[in-house]
Formats: sequence, structure tokens, C-alpha cells
Amino acid sequence: MVTAHEPGTTTAAGAVEALREALMAAGIVLPSLGTEIASPALNLVTLGRVRADVALRLAEVVRRGCS
Repeated sequence: MVTAHEPGTTTAAGAVEALREALMAAGIVLPSLGTEIASPALNLVTLGRVRADVALRLAEVVRRGCS
């Protein structure tokens, strides 16, 4: 289920946890997933680096979810 949020109403930490849970349900782990600590006022999420096979799996899950 996709939930729309108004800009600025979701914390980066909350978004990280929601994304981590959704990815885990799809069998995907992004080891570098976290909040951007250098610029907390920007409320940024860091997705980090992933192996090519993980990126392809993520693309597959996103495509399937968009159908």
C-alpha cells in the first residue's frame, strides 16, 4: 500500500523504517539505508550503494508494484 505524505510531514527516520520493512518483505536488504546525518534539517534518506544484482531485484519489485 502506498501512502501519500505532505512534504515535510514525514521524518527521515520514519521513512527509513518504513522502507526497510517494505524491502525486507520483498527479500531485499540495502545495507547502507539510513538517514543523512550531515544535513538533518533537509530530512534526507540515504539509500547507499548496492550490488548490481540487488539493484535489479529492486527494479523488479518496483515494476511489479506499478503494474
